[in-house]
This record gives sequence, structure tokens and C-alpha cells, in this order.
Amino acid sequence: MSEPREINPMLRAALEYGPVLAFLVAYLWLKDNTYSFAGTEYDGFIVVTAMFVPLLVLATGALWALTGKISRMQVATVVLVVIFGGLSVWLNDDRFFKMKPTLIYILFGGILAVGLMRGQSYLKYVMEEMMPLQDEGWMLLTKRLMIFFFGLALANELIWRFFSTDTWVYFKTFGLTAAIFVFFMAQSKLFEAYGEKKDQS
Repeated sequence: MSEPREINPMLRAALEYGPVLAFLVAYLWLKDNTYSFAGTEYDGFIVVTAMFVPLLVLATGALWALTGKISRMQVATVVLVVIFGGLSVWLNDDRFFKMKPTLIYILFGGILAVGLMRGQSYLKYVMEEMMPLQDEGWMLLTKRLMIFFFGLALANELIWRFFSTDTWVYFKTFGLTAAIFVFFMAQSKLFEAYGEKKDQS
């Protein structure tokens, strides 16, 4: 297996976040339009979803080709986007695509829960190189992140079911990203308390 390769941080950010931002821009541009294909009418949201799915696949594939590595979370996200985005386009029903974040966060939370039940932190296997922590710290962070993921799943369900599509798009584009950022910022005391100290000898 080839070693992971470093690439320009701006290029990495463009490949990771570009498809989501492109989705937002295209949605704002096309949301009020209706398009007819093969005798079936599709609203702007469905058309944008149809463009977003291959764009995300291509961006993730390019990231893999350039770096030699993508995370399991990225793989799971792409698979669910293809499945539920495809269902939304095929059935001309935006509910499937809107459910996708719910299922992603339930999946991530469930995986962490399984690890905790086995007395392990699966989060440690994914992020150990980024954040060296003592085992107690990993278990505590994993419990908190598991609860957080389930909370995001619930929030997504409430937003798409009871609010407008515009609200859901803003929530998906900015709200979820901001929530994850705030969550990890709020763990600063945990990182300080359980961060592994380098050997000073």
C-alpha cells in the first residue's frame, strides 16, 4: 500500500468543501425553476442533487488519487450520497436526499456506540495521529461525540420535516459544519486534561 501524500491545503479544501458550496450556489440559482426531462418535471432541488452526486464522487476520487488515502467517513458519506441522492432523482422525491445526513450521523454514532460497548474507542483509530490522548480521554471524547452525532441526526430530522427547503439547505451547508467546529472547540479542557505529554527526558 502506498504512503499517503501531502497536497496543497487549498486544493484539499477545494476538493473536500467545494462540492457542498457548489450545491448551495446551484440551489440558490435554480431553486425556483422547473425543468422537464423525458416528459417528467423536476424542480430545481432535484436537478441540483443530480449534479451534486457525480461532483462529490469525482472530487472524492480526485482526493484519493492525489493523496493516496481517504477516510472511512468520507467513503461512507459518498456511498450514502450516491444511494439517497440517486433515489431522490430517480423517484423525483427530495425527501430521500434530505434524510441522508440523518442516516450518516446515525451510522457514525452507532459505530462509536458499538466500540464503546466493546470497551474500545473506534474514534482513536481514526484520529490518534491528529490528537494524541490518553485512553481515558479517548473514551470520554468518543462518548461525547456519539451523543453529538445522534443529536445532529435528530436535528436534521426536525429541520427537513418541519422547516422549508431553504432552511434545510442553509442548515446542511453551514449549520452542521459550524456545529462540528463548535463541538471540538468545546472539548479544549478535555484535550488539556488528557493530552499525552511528550517525554522531557
